Amino acid sequence: MTELPDGTEHHRYLIIGAGPAGLQLSYYLQQAGSDYLTLERAASPGEFFRRFPRHRRLISLNKVHTTSTDPEIRLRWDWNSLLHEPADLPFSDYSREYFPSADDLVRYLGDFAQHHRLAIRYDTTVERVEKTDDGFLVRAGGRLLHADCVVVAAGWGPPNVPDVRGIEHAVGYEDMSTDPADYADQRVLILGKGNSGFETASAILGHAAMIHLASPRPMRLAWNTKHPGDVRGHHGAVLDSYQFKTLHAVLDCVIDEIRPVGDKYEVHLTYTHADGETAVMEYETVLRCTGFAMDTSMFAENCRPARVPSGRLPATRTDWQSVDVDGLYFAGTLAQDRDFKKASSAFIDGFRYNLRTLTALLRERYEGAPLPYEKVEADAETLTGVVLDRVNWSSALWTQFEFLCDVIVVDPGAGGARHYQDLPEDHAVERFGGESHYYTFSLRWGRDAYVDVFAVERHPQPDRAAESAFIHPVVRRYRGGELVEELHLLEDLLAEWRRPDRHVQPLLDFFAADLGR
Repeated sequence: MTELPDGTEHHRYLIIGAGPAGLQLSYYLQQAGSDYLTLERAASPGEFFRRFPRHRRLISLNKVHTTSTDPEIRLRWDWNSLLHEPADLPFSDYSREYFPSADDLVRYLGDFAQHHRLAIRYDTTVERVEKTDDGFLVRAGGRLLHADCVVVAAGWGPPNVPDVRGIEHAVGYEDMSTDPADYADQRVLILGKGNSGFETASAILGHAAMIHLASPRPMRLAWNTKHPGDVRGHHGAVLDSYQFKTLHAVLDCVIDEIRPVGDKYEVHLTYTHADGETAVMEYETVLRCTGFAMDTSMFAENCRPARVPSGRLPATRTDWQSVDVDGLYFAGTLAQDRDFKKASSAFIDGFRYNLRTLTALLRERYEGAPLPYEKVEADAETLTGVVLDRVNWSSALWTQFEFLCDVIVVDPGAGGARHYQDLPEDHAVERFGGESHYYTFSLRWGRDAYVDVFAVERHPQPDRAAESAFIHPVVRRYRGGELVEELHLLEDLLAEWRRPDRHVQPLLDFFAADLGR
């Protein structure tokens, strides 16, 4: 046991950060009666959203008007509400806009924390996190705290600054003017082709004389990748301007140097797809919109977590724990490396479900609470009903497609099967790798390379369901860690997978044949 100085405050869980992820995890631990404390350096929740996005319009959908009255189904298109029961504090009470204002989210987060009386200590900066034999020592706000487990939900830290000669001459996204008039008649280079770059370009499109967005790799359009963090369709005016020869352009190139010359900047670049062609372009303004990185300054040497190759995110295990620091977990935007640029773990609508699962995993480890499951009969008809009920109803499987799944573990010795909900599939395979017969089921997109995603040839025959391009259910059979069989069910325009010929019978046949072996 670690000898602690007198006056050291102890909690089982310390959460760092009271943004959306910190609030969601705090809510779940509080509902479970767990001993936790959340530390927040600002005076109120959601500090990041007081500044970002700079032009104050979120890219998270707020679809208020739907055909369903079921709160669970409605969450599929409500990307801002935190999960809570009863759902008496929906984000739709704060904004009716399809793309709401960040100011509305800040108000919502503050009210959520107050409404649930979460244990948050504000105006408390975490200065140091140190690993001990039995947990962590955390120095914060002039006090010393000890915890069995630390969960970092602090969100993004400093700007991600690319290694470019002369990058200091670029104005950062965090500091740039948001008044479009300040760019009137200017030639503007925007470094970065993500949503912050396109957000900025969209805002100044009617004022700047020329806008170039530049990065080495081609832009990723959300309608191709299905990832909400890629460039969204409402920035289409920028792309139109490029194709309609207005001198606005989207460039795939490496920026070699930014050099001030008088009141302008000479930018030396090498095109990515032009046989090594180089160019020197002149701009009045260069803006850096290259995202953010993780802040590691709080970690002592003995618990500085490993990061992914880019250095921007921590590398995590299948339970969102650091790959090399036992007991150090990550939540929210920082915990997206395993489904990076795929599902929605970087956003509220995705990580709110991850955190519900993380709470169960933490309580299993630190409180001895068994991971919950439902016991079901292991026959084809029952399992077909379980799968179709879940894929037609669950907002977690809908939002966290290709990442979260349900698991059915067939257990002949005990009779029946165990049904677990909302586990990361890589965690499920790791956890149940010793089982000889289990299934995962989730929702997946067709991942073929379509020339035009708006003109996909469809094949509405059940035996060709694996060619479905739209989101659809997929059931996988595992033996230990080996994937041995996979069944796709046909896509459906309204996401209703209950047709007897297309969904029910193929699934019944699959289970009947497999269980009969």
